[in-house]
Amino acid sequence: MDGNKRWAKENNLEEYSGYKKGVEKLFEIIDYFFELKVKYLSFYALSSENYNRGKINIIFNLINSNKKEFLEKVKSQNQIRYKIIGVRNNLSKNIIEYFDEIEKVTMNNVGLNVNIVFNYGIEGEIKEIFKKFIENNYNYNDLNYKTIKKLSLLSNQPDPDLLIRTGGYQRLSNFYLIYLSYCELFFTKTLWPDLKTSEVKKIISKYEKTLRKYGL
Repeated sequence: MDGNKRWAKENNLEEYSGYKKGVEKLFEIIDYFFELKVKYLSFYALSSENYNRGKINIIFNLINSNKKEFLEKVKSQNQIRYKIIGVRNNLSKNIIEYFDEIEKVTMNNVGLNVNIVFNYGIEGEIKEIFKKFIENNYNYNDLNYKTIKKLSLLSNQPDPDLLIRTGGYQRLSNFYLIYLSYCELFFTKTLWPDLKTSEVKKIISKYEKTLRKYGL
């Protein structure tokens, strides 16, 4: 979801307002995909590299200042299940408890599975996979994609079919690298807060016309 800070700058607003607008767009896009009856949807909210940025407190201030509002919105989407994916041991206690609450109040919803990918990086996930690999007494012969997927963060979900990156940069930025082998990639210069469902619809239309060979 790239482009929140640039959107704020272009509109002569503080960065906080850009991220707040970005959250509003997040819920709008989630509602749109729910109407399309999509089953799995992921949003890259914060990478492990982003966590080390000097202005990271803007994001945490946004979360802390809008907890009640965000939680009520999540509760109102009574068929959407949320999962927060990423490292939590370096987050504050109140943020961890908030993420736990979001997951708890939506755990029985069955319409759309939404992953909010927060404080995530491929290195951290690989470490966790190998940790589980050792703990479960797997051996070298078990080292294949099927086992890796079973031990991964998306163990119970299919690999992504379509990735959309906003903001103009044409790179993956450490996102879901294990799962994107045959994912269709679409890049748009549109800043995240400006993304319209009409543009998403056009991208989906292009995706549906793509011949997917999976290397065959």
